[in-house]
Amino acid sequence: MPILKTEYKAPGIFRNPHVSSIYAATLRKVDFSFHTTDRIELSDGDFLDLERGFYSPKNDKIIILLHGLAGNANRPYMLGMAKQFQHNGWDVASMNFRSCSGEMNRLYRSYHGGATEDLQAVIKHLQQENQYKEIGLIGFSLGGNLLLKYLGEQKDIPSEIKSAVAVSTPCDLGASLEELNKTHNFLYSKRFLKNLKKELQLRQTHFPEKISKEEITQCNSLLAIDELYTSKAHGFKNASDYYKKCSCIGFLPNITIPTLLLNAKNDSFLSPNSYPTEIAKNSEFLHLETPKHGGHVGYIQHNKAYYHEERALKFITQVKPT
Repeated sequence: MPILKTEYKAPGIFRNPHVSSIYAATLRKVDFSFHTTDRIELSDGDFLDLERGFYSPKNDKIIILLHGLAGNANRPYMLGMAKQFQHNGWDVASMNFRSCSGEMNRLYRSYHGGATEDLQAVIKHLQQENQYKEIGLIGFSLGGNLLLKYLGEQKDIPSEIKSAVAVSTPCDLGASLEELNKTHNFLYSKRFLKNLKKELQLRQTHFPEKISKEEITQCNSLLAIDELYTSKAHGFKNASDYYKKCSCIGFLPNITIPTLLLNAKNDSFLSPNSYPTEIAKNSEFLHLETPKHGGHVGYIQHNKAYYHEERALKFITQVKPT
């Protein structure tokens, strides 16, 4: 597909990527709440919580939302997208990855950028309701990587899944981590590190035989977290092995449903190969849109809906169900 021309124009101060990213993540208020929570029991004995919103009792289309690193279903970017779709005729299922719903999961493992088995469990859960003829997928940041990997690694995508959108997605996890470690991203990496270490400290109290307080204290970077915990807890040799096997960049050519990748050129989290121009040019299904501005999930507009929310709705509703 040709590279898509964007219509997004950031207003004034929001052309600065740090202003747009920080405002959208911390200051935005979204008037939306979910109706109920489903607890999904997983095959390995663990669980995850799924927030549900309903447009009508007998609706036949639903959007599944996947959040980013250290996020949850109630972050502003998740609520904003949920509101956009529910108000336009869709049911919404917003994932909380393992341990992200406010209650620690049962196992030592939690979630990571390639844990597509958990997305599969959510899709199966919704299929069992025998209600939805159309399922759309939308992922943000790490959740975008997860959904793109899922689409590219599956030989048989469920027929109900018609389209997908990935927003502000690091297509190469290792390279994007290097970007986060740069000086201009210090505040972001420090915040992620603080939140992840806090989560690890809680996990240590439940699994003291697997990880020590001293090991956690010594972690001074996101790479160190991935070396100590993320890779080992999820069956990878080390952080490098995790990044190599779970980065979606290698799965993009295999995508077989209409998929939009929306990555701003000034997103300071992303490495150059998070803009896979040649792959998109040679793909029948991958659409790439790279606005000049937007930061990291910061596509702010003067009206209440953000650009990426309007864009996702337009893209997904333009896909004709078969």
